[in-house]
Amino acid sequence: MAEVDINLTARREAVDEPWLWRIAREFNVKVTILKANVDTDFGWVQIRLEGPVEEIQRATAWLMTTGLHVEALQRSVGA
Repeated sequence: MAEVDINLTARREAVDEPWLWRIAREFNVKVTILKANVDTDFGWVQIRLEGPVEEIQRATAWLMTTGLHVEALQRSVGA
């Protein structure tokens, strides 16, 4: 199992979308919200994705297609 911490930043048009729900539903990863601050016109969330490396990579690649600003913070791979 691997895990990666990611910061996601959303502008007005993206704030209302259910991004985290879609990640948890469409990819084989566990999503943990570490920190968040969301308002009507701007928001950011720090999440941790846990799961197989390939699924984390797929989920991260998909996030990059959504218009969100995606920044990987920390990675670790467990045995």
